Amino acid sequence: MRNLRNRVQLIGNIGKEPVVKTFESGKTKATFSLATTEQYYDQNGKKVQDTQWHNLVAWGKTANFVENYLERGSRIAVEGKLTHRSYEDEQGNTRYITEVVVGEIMMLTSKQASA
Repeated sequence: MRNLRNRVQLIGNIGKEPVVKTFESGKTKATFSLATTEQYYDQNGKKVQDTQWHNLVAWGKTANFVENYLERGSRIAVEGKLTHRSYEDEQGNTRYITEVVVGEIMMLTSKQASA
């Protein structure tokens, strides 16, 4: 059970083009969103689609993979850990963000198929 601590696994589609930054230190960071959709039938038998959006962050070689192979619409599976952080916006308000720091990515569609 020790390996199950703070572990997230998601399958979904990338919502918009990943943003990749390379810092002065040489570290690379990719940020992107992932949509996961669940379908079910409500009590009246009507089909309901529920889409959740997740913020993802990838570092290093994983960020390079995201930059070179993934784009909006790509269907992927990710494994990572859930993190929370806060920052102060320009108006001085504290903002809170929940992100998945990606450890592994698996492409479920080819680049041509998602275009």
